[in-house]
Amino acid sequence: MSYVSVFDVLGPNMIGPSSSHTAGAAVIAFLAHKMIAPPLKKVDFILYGSFSKTYHGHGTDRALLGGMMGFSTDDIRIRNSFQIAAERGLAYSFTPCETETDVHPNTVDIRMENARGQVMTVRGESLGGGKVRISRINGVSVDFTGDYSTVIVVQQDKPGVVAHITKVLSDSNVNIAFMRLFRESKGNTAYTIVESDGRFPEGIAEPLRNNPNVHDVMIVEP
Repeated sequence: MSYVSVFDVLGPNMIGPSSSHTAGAAVIAFLAHKMIAPPLKKVDFILYGSFSKTYHGHGTDRALLGGMMGFSTDDIRIRNSFQIAAERGLAYSFTPCETETDVHPNTVDIRMENARGQVMTVRGESLGGGKVRISRINGVSVDFTGDYSTVIVVQQDKPGVVAHITKVLSDSNVNIAFMRLFRESKGNTAYTIVESDGRFPEGIAEPLRNNPNVHDVMIVEP
């Protein structure tokens, strides 16, 4: 007789028992790991709502850790995420939070630190069926799903920066599906998020960075 673990493939694109708690968690972490330069040194997960209550039993912890290491939702290595993280020297922690309740029931805050000392925080929400939403980057409210190829430009909220971004994209024949600007407050850090129907051209980040008010550029491919 053979036994099938809950971490075996239960669907065509998923490892684990729940599209919200495992597949969605893996997608959130996969998107987050694209936003920080490798190698990753440490990652801390703060879990809210149902994530905080069932994260171990539903494999949310393994899925989050696997996504941070670049595993897709159907990667069988998710089952061995703890062991692989230890082998790679990746430190991690999981902290349930039951005091903050005014959040989506499947929410996680991810604090990442790479070998260069860069620190970034990302909040993600698992919406069901493997769909997700990134709702915060470094404390700034944003909104994108990762369903499209995405460029995230971190900038100073100054005149001319958005015009610079759109010109670079136009010169590179990028077809913009959605473009939105999010900011802390007037004149402070802002995020321009551009989603495209197709993959962004190789090397697009360099001309986007060629503006004194652009601090960083992140490319997140689905």
